[in-house]
Amino acid sequence: MASEGFLQPICVRWRLCGLRWQVFLFLLSFCHIVSGQIRYSIPEEMKKGSLIGNVAQDLGLDLKRLRAGRARIVSGESIQYTELQTDKGILVVSQRIDREQLCGDITPCSFSFEIILEHPLELHRVTVEIIDVNDHAPAFSKRDIQFEISESATLGSRFTLATAEDPDVGLNALQNYFLTTNDNYVLKQHEKPDGSKYAEMVLQKPLDREEHPRLSLKLIAVDGGNPQRSGTVNIEISVLDVNDNAPVFNQSVYRATVMENAQKGTYITTVNASDADSGSNGVVAYCFSNLKKHLADIFNIDETTGTISVAGEIDYEKDKKFEMRVEVKDQGGLTDSSEVVIEVVDVNDNEPVINVMSFSSPVSENATPGTTIAIINVKDADSERNGQITCSINTNLPFKIQSSLSSYYNLISDGALDRETTPEYNITITTTDSGSPPLSSTRTLHLRISDVNDNAPLFRQSSYSAYVTENNSPGMSIFTVSARDSDWNQNARVSYLLEDTQISGTAVSTYISINSETGVLHAVRSFDYEQIKQLTLVVKAQDGGSPPLSSNVTVTIFIQDQNDNAPQVLYPVQTSSSLVAEIVPRSADVGYLVTKVVAVDVDSGQNAWLSYKLQKATDRALFEVGLQNGEIRTIRQVTDKDAVKQRLTVVVEDNGQPSRSATVNVNVAVADSFPEVLSEFTDFTHDKDYNDNLTFYLVLALAVVSFLFITCLVVIISVKIYRWRQSRVLYHSNLPVIPYYPPRYADTLGTGTLQHVYNYEVCRTTDSRKSDCKFVRPCSQNVLIMDPSSTGTMQRMQSEQNILEEPDSPLEQKPPNADWRFTQGQRPGPSGAGGPPEMTMGTGPWPNPPTEAEQLQALMAAANEVSEATATLGPGTMGLSTRYSPQFTLQHVPDYRQNVYIPGSTATLTSNPQQQQQQQQMLMQQQMAAQQQALQAQPSEASAQPEPPKAAQTPASKKKSTKKEKK
Repeated sequence: MASEGFLQPICVRWRLCGLRWQVFLFLLSFCHIVSGQIRYSIPEEMKKGSLIGNVAQDLGLDLKRLRAGRARIVSGESIQYTELQTDKGILVVSQRIDREQLCGDITPCSFSFEIILEHPLELHRVTVEIIDVNDHAPAFSKRDIQFEISESATLGSRFTLATAEDPDVGLNALQNYFLTTNDNYVLKQHEKPDGSKYAEMVLQKPLDREEHPRLSLKLIAVDGGNPQRSGTVNIEISVLDVNDNAPVFNQSVYRATVMENAQKGTYITTVNASDADSGSNGVVAYCFSNLKKHLADIFNIDETTGTISVAGEIDYEKDKKFEMRVEVKDQGGLTDSSEVVIEVVDVNDNEPVINVMSFSSPVSENATPGTTIAIINVKDADSERNGQITCSINTNLPFKIQSSLSSYYNLISDGALDRETTPEYNITITTTDSGSPPLSSTRTLHLRISDVNDNAPLFRQSSYSAYVTENNSPGMSIFTVSARDSDWNQNARVSYLLEDTQISGTAVSTYISINSETGVLHAVRSFDYEQIKQLTLVVKAQDGGSPPLSSNVTVTIFIQDQNDNAPQVLYPVQTSSSLVAEIVPRSADVGYLVTKVVAVDVDSGQNAWLSYKLQKATDRALFEVGLQNGEIRTIRQVTDKDAVKQRLTVVVEDNGQPSRSATVNVNVAVADSFPEVLSEFTDFTHDKDYNDNLTFYLVLALAVVSFLFITCLVVIISVKIYRWRQSRVLYHSNLPVIPYYPPRYADTLGTGTLQHVYNYEVCRTTDSRKSDCKFVRPCSQNVLIMDPSSTGTMQRMQSEQNILEEPDSPLEQKPPNADWRFTQGQRPGPSGAGGPPEMTMGTGPWPNPPTEAEQLQALMAAANEVSEATATLGPGTMGLSTRYSPQFTLQHVPDYRQNVYIPGSTATLTSNPQQQQQQQQMLMQQQMAAQQQALQAQPSEASAQPEPPKAAQTPASKKKSTKKEKK
C-alpha cells in the first residue's frame, strides 16, 4: 500500500507532462510553418563531431534551402549540445553529453530544440534521446557501516544496509547486492517506488557475543552493464546486550510543501517514531538515510526532535519535488525508516529571458514596410501566470512587433527608412510576465540602415574661379574642387572627371588634368598669357554607386600675366643686310625730331608699360630720347664740328618686376646731302657686322692660319730638298762659275743667286679691317757684287747664298754694280736691230714695249735658234749669232716651262733631265770662256758706260702701281 501511494503522484505528473506535449504537438500540426518533427537516439559521451542524423534528408529539405534560409538551431539553452552543418545537412555533436548531468534519474533522457529557416519562416522540432552508457559503477556514500546488535536479537531481525548510488539507468543502474558468506545473516533486496533498490540483513541465526563479539562482512553492489561494474562497503557488527524492541514511525510517508527561495531554517515538517523499550533502550535518534549529496545541503533534520528544516537554497525551476528517507534508531541499534515527500511551490522569481534567434543588420533603407528585422524567442522559467509574457518595443519608431508562434515574436518594419536622416536605430524590446509583482526584462538591438545610392554628389558652389600665373611648371596644382555625397561608403565615394570639352579647338585634357580622388586640378602644360587668357572647363563629380549618380560644376581658370616678354622694337628695323640711317641736316634747330623708336610689349598691364632711355651715344650732348614716347630729338644746335656718323643706343624697358629690356641702335647721319651720307654707309655696316660676326671670323681666321702654316711647312721642306739636290750637282762639277740671271728670271739650279722679286696684288674686302691676317713682307732683292778675282767672287757667292737661304734675311737688295751693267749697245732691244741714236749715246729712253704678238713670235724664234746654236757650238765664237749676243733683248723672254736662257752663254737650261745631263759639261766650259772675255772688256767699257735710263712704264705696271696707291 505504501508503494502504491508513492507511485500515484508520479503517474499523475507524467500524465500532465504528456498532455502538455500532446497539446504542443497538436498546435504545431495546425501551423503551416512547422513542416515536421524528427527524433534521434544517441548514446551519451559521444565524441565531438559525431553524426547524430541527416536532418536535410529526414525533413525532406534541399541543401540550397538550408543555406538560403540560414538554417540554425534555436534552443534557448546556455549549452548547445548539437551543431547543424548546413553545407552537408547533418546534425553532429558539438559538446560532451553526460546523461546523468543532463537528466539525472529521469528516463527516458532527451532534449529538444528547434531548427529555424527564414524566407519563408519554417520551424522544425528535433528531439534527441540520450541512451545511457554504463560509465558509472555503484558507489556507497560511506566506506564502513557500523552496527551494534544485541545478542538477544530475534531471528528475522532486519538491518537496513547502506544504499549504493549508480547514476546510470536501466540495465546499467544498480541491479543486485551481495553479502559475503556468513552464518548469521542473509541478504534480502527491496525496491523502492521510484525504482531504486536497497538491501537488508536478516538475522537467521542468533548471535552469541561470547563466541563472536564482532563480525566483519562486505556488501557488494553490482549493476547490469556490460562490462559489469561494482562497489563494496565494509560492515562491522558489534554484538551488544539485549534490546528487543525497535523504534517505529507513526507514518510510512510524510508529505509537506515549501516555497522556493525559502530562507534558511524555514520549518518544513516533523517526523515521529516511538520505541516500546524503556530507559536507554527507548531513546531514539533521527537521521536521513541514504540522502543524496545535493539534498544534504538543502535540508536538515534534528536528530532528537525529528524536525526537518531548510538548510540551503530551493529553486522550483531545478527541483519541483524532493523525496527522501528518514531513519530512527534506538540505543540498542534497532531502526525503522519512513519516506518524506516535499513539494516546492513556485514563486515569480525569474525574469523573462529574451533570445534573439535572427537579426538582420544592416537593413537597406529602401526596405518595404513589413520586412522582418528580427525573430525573438522569449522564455520564462516560472510556471502558470508567472510564465505568461507580453512583449513590446519603444514607441516613435518605424517598427512593430507581432507574435508568430508560442513564445516567438517577429520584429518588422512599419514605415519608410532613410539612412541620411537616421542612419541607425536602437530598438529596445521589453518583455513582462504576469506574476505578482510582475517581472520584466529588456534587450536593445542596434540596427544599422544600409545605404542606397539615392543622392547625387553636390558641389558647394555652382561655379568656381581659379587663378594661375603663366609660365607655370607642368603638373602644378591649380585648384581643388570638392563635392559632398550624403550617401555612405562606396555610394559616397566621389570621383572627379573632366567633361570632354574643347578649348580653342583642342581637348581640355591637353591643358588641365584632375585627380579623380582628391579633385585637385593640375596644369598639364605651361600656360602663356599671350596665347590664352582663360580656360573654362566642366568638372563632373560621380559617386561609386550602381548605377552611379553625378553632378557638374563649371570652373573658370584665369591666366595671370607675367613679365616674360621683353619689348620688341618695331622701328627702326634692325637687319644684317641693310642699314637704315636717319639724316639730320646741319641746320636743324633744338628739338628737331630725328626719329621715333616704336616698341611694343605683348605682356599686359604694367608689364607692358614701356620707357625709353638713351644708353650710349656718339655725342650725348646732341640727342635725347623721350621717356614715354621714344622720340629722339636734338637738344642743341648742330654744328659743323659734329661728326657725320652718329650712333645711338636706345634701351626700351618695361615696368615689370623684374623688368625686361631691349636695345636698338639708331644710326644718324649729320649731313646736308645724300652723297655725303652714302660715303659713311659702308662704315656703318662694318661696325655693325663687326659686332655681329666677330666670333665667326675669329674661328675662320684660325682655320686659315693653320692651313697656311701646314702648306708653308710642306713647301719649305720641298724647296730644301730640291736645293740640296741641285747643290750636289754643282759641287761635283768643280767649276767656279757663277751664272748671271737677268732680273725676274728663275734660278732653276737653286743656287740662290737670283734676285727674288714678288709682286702682290692684294684685294681687301670691306670687312678686311676686322681680319687679324698678317701680310708677308716681300723678300729683299739681294745682288751679287763680283770681285775681279774669282776667289773673292766665289766666297761672296757662298756667303750670300747662305744668307739668302734663310727665310728672313736682313740683307736688302743693293743696286747692281756698274761693272756688271750692259752698255748702251748691249741693252735689250728688238731682235737683230740696233738702238736708235739716243740709245747709242745713252741719253734716250728704253724702247717701247713690244706687243703681245711680237713677244710670242720672239719666244718661238728664240727656241728654234737656241736649238740650232747648241748643235753648232765651236771654240772662240761659242756658236752664237748676232741675235744671241749680249744685246739680246728682254722682250725675248724664254718659256720657263721648257728652257732657261742665260745671256752671254750658249747653254740652255731645259726641264728635260736627259738634255741637262748632256749639256752640263758644255755649259760650264762656255761660262768660263764668257767670264774671261767679260773681265777683259770690263775696264774700258765701264768708263764710257752711261747710267741706264729708267724703263718706261707699261700698262700693266701702271695698273699695279695704281692699285698699290689705292691700298
